[in-house]
Amino acid sequence: MAKEKVEKEEELDSKANGQEIEEETSCENTSRETEDDAGTDSTSKAEEEIAELKRQLLYKIAEFDNYRKRTMAEKAELILNGGEKTIKAILPVMDDMERALEQMKKADDVSAVVEGVELIRKKFTGILEKLGVKAIETEGEDFNVDLHEAIAQVPAPSEELKNKIIDCTLKGYKLNDKVIRHSQVVVGM
Repeated sequence: MAKEKVEKEEELDSKANGQEIEEETSCENTSRETEDDAGTDSTSKAEEEIAELKRQLLYKIAEFDNYRKRTMAEKAELILNGGEKTIKAILPVMDDMERALEQMKKADDVSAVVEGVELIRKKFTGILEKLGVKAIETEGEDFNVDLHEAIAQVPAPSEELKNKIIDCTLKGYKLNDKVIRHSQVVVGM
């Protein structure tokens, strides 16, 4: 009987161990299923996020391309019509020149013609100044390579005129403080 008791206890122990093993296995399977569900969930969320980011990227690329095309068109228009303001400002001077030419043909008094041309020159100079164009001063100035171009050097008549501008053969101009044409000058040495 003792033998039978031991065998029954062993049988019960093995059954209990089997149930424990089954319970552990079922718990592991349940946790694996939960992990798989969570993994599938996080994967699908990541894929959705990637798709959304791709969509946003495509929108940004298209937006940038439109911006680039728009700025290129604006630049082309500025190049074609950039001088419009200047031309409109100069046209009245052209009209005055045409009227002066007509009057010159009929005029007997040269001083009146000179006065008319001087008025047109003043008007034209005023328009250029409004557009930012200014003449470079040369009379009595020191020679400056940034503003002047020396076309000749002559002996200075006096000591104070050394390295000074003696004569200007062609006026220079600046546009908004940028030299657009250097003055051609004669410098004393």
